[in-house]
Amino acid sequence: MEINIWFWVAFKGFVLLMLALDLGVFHKKLHVVSVKEALIWSGIWIFLALCFNGFIYYVFGETKALEFFTGYVIEKALSVDNIFVFVLIFSFFQIPAIYQHKVLFWGIIGALIMRIIFIFAGIALLEKFHWTIYLFGAILIFTGIKMLFDKDKKIEPDKNPVIKFFKRFFPTTNDLHGDKFFIKQNQKTLATPLFVALIMIEVTDLIFAVDSIPAILAVTQDHFIVYTSNVFAILGLRSLYFALANIIERFKYLAVGLAIILVFVGIKMVIIDFFKIPIHFSLLIIFLILTSSVLFSLVKTKKTD
Repeated sequence: MEINIWFWVAFKGFVLLMLALDLGVFHKKLHVVSVKEALIWSGIWIFLALCFNGFIYYVFGETKALEFFTGYVIEKALSVDNIFVFVLIFSFFQIPAIYQHKVLFWGIIGALIMRIIFIFAGIALLEKFHWTIYLFGAILIFTGIKMLFDKDKKIEPDKNPVIKFFKRFFPTTNDLHGDKFFIKQNQKTLATPLFVALIMIEVTDLIFAVDSIPAILAVTQDHFIVYTSNVFAILGLRSLYFALANIIERFKYLAVGLAIILVFVGIKMVIIDFFKIPIHFSLLIIFLILTSSVLFSLVKTKKTD
């Protein structure tokens, strides 16, 4: 699909505008994001994504619109798995709720930059070396199977090689200093636990990108569709976190559904040269797996409660 440069410029302008409004207007003052506020913002981001999907349908047709929507659903579902990890990271570093939005905001900025690098690199590999599609498919299948049998998420930042490397060359404090990422002490610049938590969130997103980018490449290899569906899913992640953080344990079987989705899209990539699964069927399968795992989680956890 040939995309006019102005589509890219307009979309990036829209993203920058929304980020500026988010930080400079709606969250100018530090405050604890309530569940009500988070649900409203989640609804706004989903509404904007659906409006953009309507634009894709109007300009580029039904197939591209279905590709965007399927990619958005996959990325949105996989982003929920990030929330489990975010809860553990904030708990480990004892980050108060009032500072969590700031950490996630800058985490999202880093994620947007990393994702565009991953997307263009992944598509370039597929275009130059077609056989890598089998490699990506195998990675997704392996990851999905691993998720099925490795459900316990353990976060040990002090053992993380990136955090150990950072602390080795950059001094850090043990205590928080408000919402500051860095402070000056004895003429030395020190990083606070808030910044170390931000690094962990960036590392986490980098790891998740290894799964999520190949997953959407199984749906489409159109740069614009892949990037925009990723961006909408990422931009809505913060509000989704604050909406679900306190009840995330209710979705304990969601990981099983996500694992099955990864295996499905992995198989879709592996067999693409022999049999191409229609996009309508892919969307239906993903939707059924996702809703089934969510409903099963809510029923089972309600019985347990």
